[in-house]
Amino acid sequence: MQQGHLTVKSDLRLLNQVQQWFEKFCLEYLAQLGWSESQLYRLNLALAEGFTNAVRHAHRSLPPETTIDIEVTLWFDRIEMRIWDYGSPFNPDEISEPQPGTLQIGGYGWFLLRRLGDRVVYERNADSRNCLLIVKYFLGESN
Repeated sequence: MQQGHLTVKSDLRLLNQVQQWFEKFCLEYLAQLGWSESQLYRLNLALAEGFTNAVRHAHRSLPPETTIDIEVTLWFDRIEMRIWDYGSPFNPDEISEPQPGTLQIGGYGWFLLRRLGDRVVYERNADSRNCLLIVKYFLGESN
């Protein structure tokens, strides 16, 4: 098991820093375990979506100095990513998935996260923060 932690301000300009930290932290370890580059890319995309959702939605009315905590835990059979924000809680299950051939405002990020992760949970914690948990299990290249 390996664990990494990053704290950044609520600023979309820091997305590249977040993604570079993730790649540096994960790349060698996941490659040793047999994860492919395409799997790493999808995980990085999920992290980017979670981070940008926290900045754009959860922290929309909060000062840019408000921090976002990111924790990544690598296990031999899975990766767990946690993104904590200080926004108002909401229930993502109330967001309807876009129907093929139709347009809707919002909801595409949650649709994407559900497709990229094997388990996606967003819940309010006792410390008045929300935690987005994204879990991806290693099942070989088809993943």
